Amino acid sequence: MEWTGARYADKPTIEVRTWIDASPATVWALVSDIELMPEMSEELRSVAWLDGAAAPAVGARFVGRSEHEALGKWETTSHVIECEPESVFAWAVEDPADPSAVWRFRLGPKDGGTELSQWMQLGPGRSGLSLAIDRMPDKEQKIVFVRLREFERGITATLAQIKKRAEA
Repeated sequence: MEWTGARYADKPTIEVRTWIDASPATVWALVSDIELMPEMSEELRSVAWLDGAAAPAVGARFVGRSEHEALGKWETTSHVIECEPESVFAWAVEDPADPSAVWRFRLGPKDGGTELSQWMQLGPGRSGLSLAIDRMPDKEQKIVFVRLREFERGITATLAQIKKRAEA
């Protein structure tokens, strides 16, 4: 990832893509299984559907518990904002109208397999990162850049795990 100089208010994004030698249906089964995600993440510790939901659907909510060496432990509630089987699964963290982050998987058939991307956007709503920026406003661009690099590494690792499982 190259330096962008982005600030939190810029709603910076990161996206990673991969090609998987498996059908979109196989890949969808993995990306839409939120309870599987903690096995593929260094930060995410647990995920559970709320309000009786058992699968992704627009409006469904889930709670995620995470942990980071520098940021500590936290819990967020996410709201599914897009859900088209074998195509897109996206959620807004905390307030869907002013999310602290937005995450999205996109997938589709390509070359006899599936192209899969995972994208995320920081902000515009406040998050744990906002607290770090409040304490060190002169370092905001560096804080944002370092966090985006962490997300890029995490997304790359998650996509590699999904690829491995789908191709098994």
